[in-house]
Amino acid sequence: MRKVVSVSLGSSKRNHAARAEFFGEEFLIERIGTDGDMNKLISLVKELDGKVDAFGMGGIDLYLNGENKRYIIKDAIPIMEAAKITPMVDGSGLKNTLEKTVIEYINQSIMPLKDKKVLMTSACDRYGMAKALHEVNANITFGDLIFALNIPIPIKSFKAFQRVVSIFLPIAVKMPFEKLYPTGKEQDIITIKYEKYYEEAEIIAGDYLFIKKYMPVDMRDKIIITNTVTISDIEDLKSRGVKMLITTTPEFNGRSFGTNVIEALLVSLIGKKVNDIKYDDYDKMIEKLNFTPRVEYLNGIPFDEAK
Repeated sequence: MRKVVSVSLGSSKRNHAARAEFFGEEFLIERIGTDGDMNKLISLVKELDGKVDAFGMGGIDLYLNGENKRYIIKDAIPIMEAAKITPMVDGSGLKNTLEKTVIEYINQSIMPLKDKKVLMTSACDRYGMAKALHEVNANITFGDLIFALNIPIPIKSFKAFQRVVSIFLPIAVKMPFEKLYPTGKEQDIITIKYEKYYEEAEIIAGDYLFIKKYMPVDMRDKIIITNTVTISDIEDLKSRGVKMLITTTPEFNGRSFGTNVIEALLVSLIGKKVNDIKYDDYDKMIEKLNFTPRVEYLNGIPFDEAK
């Protein structure tokens, strides 16, 4: 049996394990959180190195992407360097492949996204999704300054977002990561703030912990496009009135895992060295596995039945 593990800087409350079979081979897929403890995370990587088939780096990104440049987050480097034998990925490969195709799938098979008002909580860490939404002519508000830096300045165009990325990312990747993204116990805290940006949007898209960070109590009729959600997250969204939840990664035992662990799964199946894997390799393997987004109608009825 192969084993894929997401070693995460995030909360241990979100830990999960599932078994799945691919191409006749059994896999154990596991997520282990360290509650924001970097030293514990690095020790865990060293302990499991060589004993698992692939690592996902969770709760922190290694790379943030611009249009033609990739930036390395300084605080993630020691985690990557702790894995001497087992390959490690942070999910950025899927954010530029799977998540792009998910937007195309939604646009073609679920609902047209042209002119839909979309709040992207942070597009810097999901550049593929942001670009795909731009290409289908969604009306996007980029919330990177709001949700990452608590600066209440929405970015209203893709061109302006690209300019901000070129200025902001070289600085951001050198900052302490906890200043940019909730880690450990901070992941369990919701501060109701910036409600108007949620209220103005029909769709809220991006990393779930960013979506959750300032989420209003009233989310009636909203559509969420995100990655990792637990059963309790889904119940919370349902209680807030969210109409539809779309997760970009597939469900295993009632839980969608993060892009980092799904990318680690693909790395173990592709069988190449990480540095030799191209986006096309991910796309081909995703097609072989027939991965499609999970769509749940939390409140109301499906669009087809409503017509």
